[in-house]
Amino acid sequence: MDPMADVTAADAASMEAAGGPGAEGDALARLADAYGIEPSFVDANGATVETSDEIRRALLAAMGVDLSDVAGALARLEEEAAGRLLPPVIVARPADGRVRISLSRPVAGRWRAVAEDGAEREGAVDGGALDLGDLPFGYHRLDLQADGTATEATLVVTPGACWLPEGLTEGRRLWGVSVQLYLLKSEANWGIGDYADLVLLVEALADEGCAVVGLNPLHAQFMDAPEDASPYSPASRLLLNILNIAVPLLPEAADPDVAAWIGSDAVTDRIAAARATPLVDYTAVADLKLEALRRCHQAFRRASDPDRAMAFERFRAERGDRFERAALFLALRDHFAREEDNPDWHRWPEPFRDPGSAEVRRFAEEHRDAVDFFAWTQWVADGQLAMAADAARAGGMAIGLYRDLAVGADLAGAETWANAAAVLDGVEVGAPPDLFNPAGQSWGLPPFHPRRLREEGYRSFIDLVRANMRHAGGLRIDHVMGLQHLYCIPKGSSPREGAYLGYPVDDLLGVLALESARNRCLVVGEDLGTVPEGFRDRMADAQVLSYRVLAFEKDEETGGFAPTGAYPVLSVAVAASHDLATLKGWWQARDVQAKDALGLYPDEAEATRQRELRDRERRELATLLHREKLLATEGPIRVESFVDAAHRHLSLTTSALAVVQLDDITGEKDQVNIPATDRETPNWRRKYAETVERLATSGAFAHIARLMAERADGDAARAGGPDASGRETESG
Repeated sequence: MDPMADVTAADAASMEAAGGPGAEGDALARLADAYGIEPSFVDANGATVETSDEIRRALLAAMGVDLSDVAGALARLEEEAAGRLLPPVIVARPADGRVRISLSRPVAGRWRAVAEDGAEREGAVDGGALDLGDLPFGYHRLDLQADGTATEATLVVTPGACWLPEGLTEGRRLWGVSVQLYLLKSEANWGIGDYADLVLLVEALADEGCAVVGLNPLHAQFMDAPEDASPYSPASRLLLNILNIAVPLLPEAADPDVAAWIGSDAVTDRIAAARATPLVDYTAVADLKLEALRRCHQAFRRASDPDRAMAFERFRAERGDRFERAALFLALRDHFAREEDNPDWHRWPEPFRDPGSAEVRRFAEEHRDAVDFFAWTQWVADGQLAMAADAARAGGMAIGLYRDLAVGADLAGAETWANAAAVLDGVEVGAPPDLFNPAGQSWGLPPFHPRRLREEGYRSFIDLVRANMRHAGGLRIDHVMGLQHLYCIPKGSSPREGAYLGYPVDDLLGVLALESARNRCLVVGEDLGTVPEGFRDRMADAQVLSYRVLAFEKDEETGGFAPTGAYPVLSVAVAASHDLATLKGWWQARDVQAKDALGLYPDEAEATRQRELRDRERRELATLLHREKLLATEGPIRVESFVDAAHRHLSLTTSALAVVQLDDITGEKDQVNIPATDRETPNWRRKYAETVERLATSGAFAHIARLMAERADGDAARAGGPDASGRETESG
């Protein structure tokens, strides 16, 4: 029996007034509603899509509900609600400096609160509410003994609003650059962008006044399947991708044996070959780096440097049990992938599917070196990421690194093995059909189990947020609507055959605000697609910045593109994202051409409609840029002039933060990823056209800084008229 949440007294009364379970279909609908399965949604065309009984049953079964007796399941919900005075977790925002908790019914008894630092306070209750006084922000325990019943709850006291850099709500406007780290080219990397490249990039951009460097998710990937390259389908969001480690920066790389291996002709040839490819060769990179890292780890153990050894142990102790379990998973995965060619933990021998089994404990003891190796790689990756964060601070960046949290992790990964009860097996997160993806999307990622998430006091969510705010001044949450609901598709079904599953959005925003304040890390919510009514108001109240894409921002009255003054202050203005066309690609409709060639449109009529739509939008955007005096009104529009004008438009928006893609600085034509495709296109592989060193000295960063300087003095910069540079251009 796994209801999503405790049923309230009102829920129970509603059930009783309905005269019991009634007809099975009605009872099933009410049971699904109690578990958070939404009865319908409005699609991209404005039509209401009803949730079918078949989908209800599939999702309820995935949540562990016994559907053999639907009426009985409803009755048990009521019984459970009556037996508990407090829910498992309470997220409270103080009012007038005091924390007050409403109870489900009036009671008489005593309460005791144990604060995070161990301090205790207690008091009496006689009524329907608790007044806990001025509890500090943090994670506390609340005990209530009343009417002969004892109940315990996790109490989260939150500021309610996320941290923002000084002056951001008073009109201060900042700018930054987003980068797919793995696509960086440099004169020294091993065929994939690494943390040393990131330091160079941060230093060069800081010199130009950049406030933030946005990064793709840095989550751990499967090292035995390196070609599964999407950073949005990771092995674990709690760990870092070790392929981004810059091996030459490690002290152990200077060990004579390691240095001799790296300097050998065979290895230098392999490194040069990986560096020279136009696409990231993940297999070659993984083979190189894993061998190098294993040699470096052996050197680390041989050296017995007490300071480094103690620093490593402190790191492990800091990160706690969940980190250790994730490192153990990586060792197990490596073992089963090599020994039995059986990497998915669902196919491991039965005892090894349970992290708490005696066999798993024995493996950890007998393979201590392997577990230590994977923990050590995380330590060195964390240290190198910290170097980049330090470079941002030293360069005076107001925000620094801006990380990205994927909406989920792969079902076969560390997160699901370490805490299988926290996710729904047999269900995949995705999106219903919309104008850009008419077939809908299934991302192959399992959602959190809402009930289990509440029962554990949101610990899994807290750990994710903390891990990804580490060394960051900003965090982007992919598909932020998942805090309120996720579109869930029973495994094996079409993306058209799903329903929305609800989550406690106010609680999760409260947790997010607490972690944001503690880490001094602003939060950006990627709110593209179908946004629930009122959701953006909730985001604004919590000071979560909205993610506004130039091509999607339209004027409500005219239907044309939104002028610069229409952007919300609490937002990030961007030209595009990894899933969308670059500015060059958009102007030339390369994304439309690619989708047509890949058969992603249902028929030729839709492809024609998309081409005509792009032609019209191109004219409309050009008209807006002409009106804003950012683009010349005479002669053909060159694509480079359009790119500059679009960036100047972003610069002049009223958004607190404007972020430029490195792809648009380097003039890339093709986007990083085309949704609904895998290996049909070089997704996640296309390297940038220029090396970091060349970008730092070519004037490209200085040029974008001049365009974005209009954030501080838009009128003065705009007075110079549209860019008339004579750089090589292509016609649109």
